[in-house]
Amino acid sequence: QVQLVESGGGWVQAGGSLRLSCAVSGSTFSTNAFNWYRQAPGKQRDLVATISSGGTTTYADSVKGRFTISRDNAKNTVYLQMNSVKPEDTAVYFCHTLQRTTWVNYWGQGTQVTVSS
Repeated sequence: QVQLVESGGGWVQAGGSLRLSCAVSGSTFSTNAFNWYRQAPGKQRDLVATISSGGTTTYADSVKGRFTISRDNAKNTVYLQMNSVKPEDTAVYFCHTLQRTTWVNYWGQGTQVTVSS
């Protein structure tokens, strides 16, 4: 059973920084790609950033140049460094992976990020 546990959310002023963590257990971590999604109140869940098993990263246009996704295979943890945050970054942030051995999607419980202007 794959488990994803996010942490690091909270309140931050616009222009500030925050780092989210996603601790992963029960999967072959090093061979999985991981994603960060976010969902604002009343809106759909959107993809924010992706990191492949080889470390290749992609970003939504809205966060490009401000957010950085990374992974530590030794710690089975994925990170999202959020810099120069804006009020529109306010959302619940979710960690996600697709376990390719079973084709099952796994999600964390989410962590709230609130950016004040």
